[in-house]
Amino acid sequence: MPVRSRTAERYARALAAGLVAVAALLLAANAAPVDATPGTTPAPASDTVPAPDDLAAATR
Repeated sequence: MPVRSRTAERYARALAAGLVAVAALLLAANAAPVDATPGTTPAPASDTVPAPDDLAAATR
């Protein structure tokens, strides 16, 4: 029969596992490729601001 571990040991293992999980998530979040020249691609048409004449026509 396995010996039951102490409560402090279980909490220590849980804390260590949490720290490892956070470190893994941070590393994964920063693993994306870096764009050397940002802003060279044009914005999609849906992200552009319409001209003032287009706004007036859209509200009528």
